[in-house]
Amino acid sequence: MKRVLLFILPILILISVAFTIFGILQVRYEEEKLMDDLKRKARTVAESVELSARHALINGDLKSAKRLVESFQKRERMQGCVIYDKNGQVLVITERISDWARKDKPYLRDVLDGKSAVGAMEKFGDYSVYVHALPVLDDENNILGAVEVVYDTSYLFITLADLWRRISITLITLIVLIAIAALLIQRQIFILPVRRLTQWFTHFQKGETEKLKPFEEKGEFGRLVSEVEQVALGLRVARKVVSEEAHVRLAKEDLWTEHKLKDLIHAKLGDNAFFVVSNREPYMHVIDEVTGAPKCIRPASGVVTAIDPILRACGGTWIAHGSAEADRRFVNSRDKLGVPPQDNRYILKRVWLTKEEEEGYYYGFANEGLWPLCHVTHTRPIFRETDWQMYKKVNQKFADSVLEELPAKNPFVFIQDYHFTMLARMIKEKRPDATIALFWHIPWPNPEVFAICPYQREILNGMLACDLIGFHVQVHCNNFLDTANRLIECRVDTEKFSIVRASKETFVRAFPISVDVHMGAKASKAESSQIDAIRQEFQLQDKLVAVGVDRIDYTKGIIERVLAVDRFLEKYPEYKNKFVFIQLAAPSRTHIKRYHELIGEIDELVEKKNWKYSEGDWKPIIYLKKYFSQEEVRPYYLLADLCIVSSLHDGMNLVAKEYVASKADLSGALILSRFTGAARELTDAVQINPYSIEEFADAIKLSLEMPAEEKRKRMENMQRIISENNVYRWAGSIVTELTALNKA
Repeated sequence: MKRVLLFILPILILISVAFTIFGILQVRYEEEKLMDDLKRKARTVAESVELSARHALINGDLKSAKRLVESFQKRERMQGCVIYDKNGQVLVITERISDWARKDKPYLRDVLDGKSAVGAMEKFGDYSVYVHALPVLDDENNILGAVEVVYDTSYLFITLADLWRRISITLITLIVLIAIAALLIQRQIFILPVRRLTQWFTHFQKGETEKLKPFEEKGEFGRLVSEVEQVALGLRVARKVVSEEAHVRLAKEDLWTEHKLKDLIHAKLGDNAFFVVSNREPYMHVIDEVTGAPKCIRPASGVVTAIDPILRACGGTWIAHGSAEADRRFVNSRDKLGVPPQDNRYILKRVWLTKEEEEGYYYGFANEGLWPLCHVTHTRPIFRETDWQMYKKVNQKFADSVLEELPAKNPFVFIQDYHFTMLARMIKEKRPDATIALFWHIPWPNPEVFAICPYQREILNGMLACDLIGFHVQVHCNNFLDTANRLIECRVDTEKFSIVRASKETFVRAFPISVDVHMGAKASKAESSQIDAIRQEFQLQDKLVAVGVDRIDYTKGIIERVLAVDRFLEKYPEYKNKFVFIQLAAPSRTHIKRYHELIGEIDELVEKKNWKYSEGDWKPIIYLKKYFSQEEVRPYYLLADLCIVSSLHDGMNLVAKEYVASKADLSGALILSRFTGAARELTDAVQINPYSIEEFADAIKLSLEMPAEEKRKRMENMQRIISENNVYRWAGSIVTELTALNKA
């Protein structure tokens, strides 16, 4: 519409200006013509009255004079007539203008003294009148008096106003007709061809090749269309070649790498793009607090850590909530942008939520309801009906956004986490042919725990619209199968690990997620400088250093970690002034009361324990409460002798794997909660029950005093596991499973 206005508006403005100038000239001409006619009539009438007035003045016949002026009483448009004596005194006057006698008339003296006629415009009450005064002379040319006729001029202004009205109506009619004509011309010349080209591109993007009809456009636009068709043909051929080459390379390679995953995607998905849906976006545009300028960051998120390298490798579209304050500045007209910012490898499509939607869907139902429900960490879940309604509304908003992007054939949608339990069903209602997988990144509780959720049936129904549901570990798969079996009417196949409900079969599988690692990568020169700077800043030169990296969340066991450090120093005082624990803590979900309270609890506890043990410049706990990027965290991993992961319950926990992967020299030890998914794989970690503070404290001592050779052996084993089961294998397993389902 804006472009149409830009096209039409200048034309209409030019026509309006030209027509207005023409109107002004026309009205001015008409006004002059009418005034000239009025003056001529007034002069003629005054001259015709002058003879009768002369006779009356000579004879002093006031009766005749009276009859003469009263004859003007019934005339149209004429106000009246006045006869003056030689001194300018009114002798007789038409009754309807009797007030005219009291009016000051300086021109009358000129008529009597100069013995010449005068015509002028005068004000008479609320009216404008034209007067024509004529001297009355005797035969010796002596002045006898004067005759004056007074004309009403209001009809002149009525006539001119009517002329303006007719000009305006003509102008408006002309503008409307020109606007309609311009719209029709623009639609025929520009809009319809562009619309056909857009529709052609839409079919091409969705893979609907049977709908790609040839264009018949001529001229410059025809040449543009021809070039577009050639580019599109080249792309189709290139995609086919890439897919066939990918099949060949895939058959040759054994180890899972970025390139192998890329080949798998091209071989299995072909022309169809890969769609990922999550709440958290992989790249956020925030305002720098120091400079005030926007900058792009990667948020601290396990989902982002796992999925971003996959999409970097294989391309595709990631649909997520645009939650940062500067996000809208960097998207195109369809809310998309290429990421990573300096090396665009895939498309990020941002979905916008209102404050009310974010409050109900994210902070409310997802993180005050489902999050504590699934983690079973003795924080009571809160379920509000308003949050549930908002949760479904936001799921529908994401479903609409996904449906806009899906190709015509065999779309693959990969949904992330507990924020979108209803999304698969909403997509399937419009696109039953879509193959959909949901990966649940947090634990799944047993049926008794899940049964307290008031919306248990709707959630299970929504999830079972998926073709595949993945969890980190087998025990969570088993819990989900048991939950479905007990709470809804369905058939659970324990041999195939699937659930059949209303003739729809959903497969449930364990896919242990991992990280994108490059084993053996030693610290770069820049990282070595960063490590030296950290050691100097916190005076760590001769200290044993332990590190913890977490969002501030009650499931991460940060309180228990601080208590364990406290108990460790109580039991083993020889480590005072020799041991430092660094906790990197990113504030999270601070709008939720429990998280807000937790931040205060941790602040108070750390301060209390540091006060208890501090000697001189040494304090046992360094608590760094801010967001750290991946690049900022790595130097802490490299310098740490020990990494502590003490989650009270966790789906996988990628911090443990990132720490192990960073240790190229095979130094260091890992303390790992047995309530994490990672504990199933990393059996060479020192595993703990984080609720047992005594055991936890002893594990710190054991890890610090462990012989270097044993540390090396354990670290080597853990690195081998992570290398074999990296994030590319995780993604490859899911894609392979999805495509197998699609063929079935």
